Amino acid sequence: MSISNSKETTQRMAALHQKFAKIYGHQPEGIWRAPGRVNLIGEHTDYNMGFVLPFAIDKNALVAVRRKTQLDADRQTLDFASTYGSGEHPPITSITFDELVPRAVPGWAAYPAAVLWALNQLEGVELGGIQLLVDSDVPVGSGLSSSHALEVATIVALDDLYELGLSKVQMAQLTQRAENEFVGAPTGIMDQSASLMSHAQHALFLDCRSMETQAVPLPLAQHDAVVLVMDTRVEHSHVDGGYAARRASCEQAAAALEVQSLREVTVVAELEAIEDPVAKRRAMHIVTENRRVLDTVFALREGDLDAVGKLLYQSHESMRDDYEISSEELDVAVEAAMAAGAIGARMTGGGFGGSAIALIKREHIDKVSQAVREAFDQAGYVEPAIFTVIADEGAGKA
Repeated sequence: MSISNSKETTQRMAALHQKFAKIYGHQPEGIWRAPGRVNLIGEHTDYNMGFVLPFAIDKNALVAVRRKTQLDADRQTLDFASTYGSGEHPPITSITFDELVPRAVPGWAAYPAAVLWALNQLEGVELGGIQLLVDSDVPVGSGLSSSHALEVATIVALDDLYELGLSKVQMAQLTQRAENEFVGAPTGIMDQSASLMSHAQHALFLDCRSMETQAVPLPLAQHDAVVLVMDTRVEHSHVDGGYAARRASCEQAAAALEVQSLREVTVVAELEAIEDPVAKRRAMHIVTENRRVLDTVFALREGDLDAVGKLLYQSHESMRDDYEISSEELDVAVEAAMAAGAIGARMTGGGFGGSAIALIKREHIDKVSQAVREAFDQAGYVEPAIFTVIADEGAGKA
């Protein structure tokens, strides 16, 4: 049962039905949802074949979809529209299958288009024209995986409508290919896996090499604790060069150590064989972060939130100093939360902006939130968006 299957989501669905009919002149065949995610710990380890521990959140992308029929004059055209900031008459992006060319589709429409492109690469799959309308409450550019939520909602919808019979692992791999090759962002497989495979009140322990998963209970309620998201409002993008540069450094480090991926390195001393100091620092983060993920899983199963909190902060220090993907705003959010009594805090997501998270006692929500806002005000930053999130169920029919 999805926690986000709430009165608010029901209202969003009803509005989406009405909007779809107004835009396209037909009712959709259905509405599908896919959540954004918070990565509790395990950053940039996914494309290094390592371990990650994200969870789906109670903010999601809804997509309403209708397959075109022989009665549609433009039955082979793909139509995309969004409720996001579009007023009463949102523009429709219409493209043909011939125009499904990597990096050629502009704006947000590139994400559902990428999924159609990836599915079209499968042998025996023939998709026709569709009409799609998206409504998402996952903050854009916040590091909570708004783009992957849209991609996952799209692939889940098309898998259902065309009865493709894809497994969740296959859908994760296809959306990764869509992101890497069509959109041009060299991301790993964590975000779409979290959106597809998560379970309510649990984190998803994912081995990115084997794709094996385990649901790890989040004992937050038992400890009267919550996860607080601090969105710096500094938008980040995986298409920008910083992400690709980090991935290249990891590949350089793996080559220097003559291993397939940094997942194979478990002893920090082995990194001394890397001559390039930057590559060595990047590798240091990956090796120690993999260890922190395993330790966090153990601590959660033991119900030891204090240990989890220490690991979260150690992860942030590693991302700030070794991987160098934090920002001044993220550092201010983390330090302010810690000073106000957070159990632990770290930046989350790809970095270079986006959000930080804090593990806090419920009674400290107002105190920590106010401390972060005051720290941002004193530093002259834009006021952050601060909210709690709940571990939700993975994608499916809404």
